[in-house]
Amino acid sequence: MFGYGRSIFTWDGTLKELQGTYHSSVCKAGQRTSMTASPNTSSGLEVLLSTLQNAGDVESTLNILNVLDELLSAGTDRRILYMISKGGSEALLTALVNTARCFSPNYTLLLPMLHLLAKVGHRDRRIGVKAEDAGAVVLTLNLLKQNLQSPKRVAACLWVIQVFASSVSTANLIGENYGVDVIYRLIPQYTIKNLHTIKASINAFAAVLCTKANVCLVVSKGYISGLLRLYEDWHCKDTHHVAIAIRHALLRCLHKVTYSTAGREAFISLGGLHLIFQTTQTCLMNNALSSLVEPSVQLMRKCLPKTRLPLTSDLSTYSFPIPSKPNSDSYINKSVALKALLYIQSIGDSGEDSDEEEAEKNQTNTNIIDEDLETDLNKLRHRPEPDRPKEELAQYSVFCPELSHDFQELDLGSETERSSAASTSSDEEDEPCYSCSPRCSQRKGSDPFQGKHSSSAAHSDSCDFYIRSAVLGTSPSFRAMPQEPRGDNFLHQNGHDHNDEEEAADESCHHSAIDRLLERNASCIPHHEPKLYRTAASKTRSIPDFNILGFPDFWGHLPPKGSTPMAPRKPSVQRQKAFEDIQRFLNKDDIINRVVFDLDDSSLQCPSESTDSLKFFSKFESGNLRKAIQVRRFEYDLILNADVNCSQHSQWFYFEVSNMEPGVPYRFNIINCEKTNSQFNYGMQPVLYSVREALEGRPHWVRTGTEICYYRNHFCPVHGKNTATFYTLTFSVTFKYSDDVCYLAYHYPYTYSALKAHLKVLQKSVDPAKVFFRQQTLCRSLAENPCPIITITACPASRGWKDLHQLRNRSYIVLSGRVHPGESNASWVMKGTLEFLCSDDPVAQSLRESFVFKIIPILNPDGVVNGTNRCNLNSEDLNRQWRKPDPVLSPTIYHTKGFLYYLNSIGRTPLVYCDYHGHSRKKNVFLYGCSVKETLWQSAVDTVGVKEDPGYRTIPKTLDRIAPAFSFNSCNYLVEKSRSATARVVVWREIGVLRSYTMESTYNGCDQGIYKGIQMGTAELQEMGVKFCHSLLSVAKDVMTLYSRRLINHIALDHNILDHTSSDCFEDDEPPCVEEIEYSKDCPALQGADLDIDINNNMTSSDEDEEREEEHQRNSFSASQQSNMKSRLYHLITQTSLESE
Repeated sequence: MFGYGRSIFTWDGTLKELQGTYHSSVCKAGQRTSMTASPNTSSGLEVLLSTLQNAGDVESTLNILNVLDELLSAGTDRRILYMISKGGSEALLTALVNTARCFSPNYTLLLPMLHLLAKVGHRDRRIGVKAEDAGAVVLTLNLLKQNLQSPKRVAACLWVIQVFASSVSTANLIGENYGVDVIYRLIPQYTIKNLHTIKASINAFAAVLCTKANVCLVVSKGYISGLLRLYEDWHCKDTHHVAIAIRHALLRCLHKVTYSTAGREAFISLGGLHLIFQTTQTCLMNNALSSLVEPSVQLMRKCLPKTRLPLTSDLSTYSFPIPSKPNSDSYINKSVALKALLYIQSIGDSGEDSDEEEAEKNQTNTNIIDEDLETDLNKLRHRPEPDRPKEELAQYSVFCPELSHDFQELDLGSETERSSAASTSSDEEDEPCYSCSPRCSQRKGSDPFQGKHSSSAAHSDSCDFYIRSAVLGTSPSFRAMPQEPRGDNFLHQNGHDHNDEEEAADESCHHSAIDRLLERNASCIPHHEPKLYRTAASKTRSIPDFNILGFPDFWGHLPPKGSTPMAPRKPSVQRQKAFEDIQRFLNKDDIINRVVFDLDDSSLQCPSESTDSLKFFSKFESGNLRKAIQVRRFEYDLILNADVNCSQHSQWFYFEVSNMEPGVPYRFNIINCEKTNSQFNYGMQPVLYSVREALEGRPHWVRTGTEICYYRNHFCPVHGKNTATFYTLTFSVTFKYSDDVCYLAYHYPYTYSALKAHLKVLQKSVDPAKVFFRQQTLCRSLAENPCPIITITACPASRGWKDLHQLRNRSYIVLSGRVHPGESNASWVMKGTLEFLCSDDPVAQSLRESFVFKIIPILNPDGVVNGTNRCNLNSEDLNRQWRKPDPVLSPTIYHTKGFLYYLNSIGRTPLVYCDYHGHSRKKNVFLYGCSVKETLWQSAVDTVGVKEDPGYRTIPKTLDRIAPAFSFNSCNYLVEKSRSATARVVVWREIGVLRSYTMESTYNGCDQGIYKGIQMGTAELQEMGVKFCHSLLSVAKDVMTLYSRRLINHIALDHNILDHTSSDCFEDDEPPCVEEIEYSKDCPALQGADLDIDINNNMTSSDEDEEREEEHQRNSFSASQQSNMKSRLYHLITQTSLESE
């Protein structure tokens, strides 16, 4: 409310117009098309605005302004926006121009008019353009120049100029008329007088710096130096902290001028970074100044010079020659066994992240354009034509051995069975250590090593760990060569069962050191055999010829007892790390900057002999660390290797570290991460494996790390524009022992060789008379690594027709995983699924009797082997190749899709398809499915009359009741065009699988249920694989039989799980991080509420001269008359305004 001193405005003029002069007001207002109104249709607000533009006397105008101010102050911004929609901004601008054009402007009118215009204009996005059209911009600037000696008038003009400058063209117009210089000269050195006017000057100056032209003007005139001196002066002299708002405003100006490269360079050259760093340190010591810290930190982060990564090339250290293909897309006649093979043209090198729609734009050779997939019912229901001829599908019959197997062994007598068992036993003896000791059968979670090993023996073994060629070496592997297009026998050679010919390696090549190590520290981890792992790894083909094993993969992992809570985030940890980065730039005295490991330099690929630095190593399966640089004594910058044949997707890490000092916190900065956010900001920790702990009987991957945060840094790629951004993952680790070798990883590693060894153990663990377990090679990858496909089902009770008929009419369940190599959590979930399906659990037995399981555990073997994060050796995201997979460049996807086509062609379309994934930005485990109705509804398309089978929700609903880590509310069933080439959508659309899912498992933990606040371990991930199997009971044909009391008791339901509440689903994983991950190029915006407060303060502080000018107005009406008129007018306007709202 306006209240200049003790004055009270009269109301007679306004009341008379409202009561009897509508017609005259409207006639005058009719000359302005923007405010045309009639007595019958105009609201009270419109009449006021019309009268405001044409009022002839001071009293009426003042009364209207006062009423408008009271009306708008009493409500929310909604009233102001309503006034703007009725032409309020135009009316105020017109009144301003009419009043200010006089030879001697009446500031009794101008001041409230300017104040109200600033309040309203701040909410009007087009106020700058409107002001230009009304001619109010230059006029207001002239008013400012004419009243430089009146702080109150100056402040009012500055607020209006600040509002006008929200438009780029208006800000440029102000700069062209020397407004920037005028406003800059109004900013004084430290003083305690007219603080609101000084603040208005600085805020107006910041506002006009929204354009490049004005910023260049400021830089060229040296105003940055002046701003820095001003900030230093106010900081040093404002000892009582009464002008914190002034310092805020100056920081806002510095943010604006550093928008341009020239501004940042001038800021640094003038010592701005050092000044802000020093003043911020002072602010940290005083809680009253804490509000200045964040904008100061953001300013320093933004102005740190861009630094190119210390690499020779952005491309991955590993390269692979892509095989050539025929240039014809016609059918190639083959033999009878392989009718045809369809070659399509080469797919472009997109390499985009899966979360971006850009991935779809780079999909070439796509005949179907799905731009309106999310809104077109016909496209959603249309089944595209197969991408290959039907004749080609016959080759996949070899992967359904259960349909042709005669099960003659079921009719053998007991004598034959005993002979067969003896033969099997003999075969097992020929293999190296396939059986586990009795302690391996202990319940999960127990520690079979406790108290068994001496610390001194483990210490000795860990000291000798670097005799790699003897202990962890493999036979020399061949360097992966590009595969040639394979001929007629390709699928037939690889479609046969995995017999022991390939695995029957000469175990005599094992070094005696391994035997001694295993004898002294007998590793006994369920479903894991170190010697068997070494044999499998020796046949794994990698680009860099890995001949060293990662000890955790060789020795094995046992889930530790108990659970690990999410790591609490230390307050302001990111700020602390940012200060350290800035100090590193300002003070280089303690910077070592020594490269201690480099994949690009053979002399630095093995641990050095230096004793004053850590030793790093990553040349083993699934390892990823490209370069390690010692920054300070206990701080290292780490650079990850990009995916093979490209320069992107650096996120996964897995490396070895040794030569540490115990009890000392080492800081690791992984400086070339690419994702814009990470669960590392929300309680997630990396994992660590200690060799010494393992040899002492504790072979555990454990969560580790303190002071963890993930934020944008100042590094940029080696080549190209420096606009690309990287992010730093920083964490500190304190090691327990000095003579130890430790491994650090993004998540629990699971290698391709581990899968191969695991499948061998599972095959030998099942009873062949009860479980039909068959491992075959679906195809070979680009590097010639076999892609296994597993068949698991129950053997028939007999060879009788009825039993065989029941077997061959079972529904099919198809599961796949690890299409993205960095999602190792998917493999742990798959491990739980495989072990459960091969177990003697009654639920597993019932599932085997009801379904035939086809499992492809790793769809991207080459990526897993070579430590990539997302792509295969062709630098393609394989989960974006499903619509038109290339048989040569994406063989695993091509043949998996071909096998699904085959099942569909013989009338055995899978009942369920699920692709196991990991999610880096969300908590919990959840499913993505496919729904026509939900997709259309999300796109605001009418779904009335659209019918759909709701069965796609059956499994998610079941999991929500039985799986503590699962969140139903996080599930999503949208068919997005950006996901149209993923496995889930393609299998749903082209194969016709209603229950086609992607199962996403968090890298972090849960925010609901009994696991709330707990980080997921391998035990919980494997449990999720078991629970997914349990959920399949809900889609079995004979549901009532399967849900018998006997089976329910084995699912281990309890009320805590049944009643757990899923967390809500958001587009992003988390609320905004407590600290800003990004550093904005622009400064924090001035809030409208702050501007309103400043204006109101200016209105209540009157000058003595203006008090005398208003003295005669206070006596024009009695207090009772004014109060009565004011009440009637306010009631009328409020009522009409609220009705309009």
